[in-house]
Amino acid sequence: MKKIYSPFLTKLPIDKKNLPKHIAIIMDGNRRWAQNKGLTPTQGHQAGAKNLEKIVEYCKDIGIKHLTVYALSTENWRKRSTQEVKGIFNIFLEIFKSWKQKYSSQGIKFFVLGNFQAFPFKVKNTIKKMLDIVLDHERIKFNVALNYGGRDEIVTAIKHIIKDGVPANKINEDLVSKYLYTTGQPDPDLIIRPGGEFRLSNFLIWQMSYAELYFTDILWPDFTPQKLEKAIYWYQQRDRRKGQ
Repeated sequence: MKKIYSPFLTKLPIDKKNLPKHIAIIMDGNRRWAQNKGLTPTQGHQAGAKNLEKIVEYCKDIGIKHLTVYALSTENWRKRSTQEVKGIFNIFLEIFKSWKQKYSSQGIKFFVLGNFQAFPFKVKNTIKKMLDIVLDHERIKFNVALNYGGRDEIVTAIKHIIKDGVPANKINEDLVSKYLYTTGQPDPDLIIRPGGEFRLSNFLIWQMSYAELYFTDILWPDFTPQKLEKAIYWYQQRDRRKGQ
């Protein structure tokens, strides 16, 4: 069995042949992290964004082919204060600009899950430019869930199926999957939630049917690549029967 060791030095014997094809992460704890340090919520989100860049790099470097992160739920951006949401959008603009400059050269293909059309024009336009990037050599698909809700995703899929006139006897699980935001990508093998909560918060509720669920008290800005490597090692110890 061939082992690999990441550049982040946890010394764990990761089995390269048993990596998750798709990792999904609920990025939870930015505000509590900031509060613990006497900082503003926006500063917490900035720290979370910096950590996300490290996580994407790590996944790309060790050979993870699909990464999905829950960045902003439909409930989050509609219910939080105007000041906090404005700060989040400004962070999006800043990091998208940074990503655009380097992702095409590094083989990171960017996708958005959710209805980003509801966002302010500047944010929406920046996202569109990111989505239009064409890669010569793709190493990882990186999905960011924005204005996303799992139930809404399924309802939207059903509406499109009806609109396309698909007869009832032709509707099956494979067809429904093709109408989801993650069409063409495998379902997550490993779903991770930092932050101490033990729920999925309406995240990928169709796709997570056979995912391994990993929960930790560590707040997202402190969930370093080393911590992710420990989650992958934990995943590799699981007996994945998938209902068999």
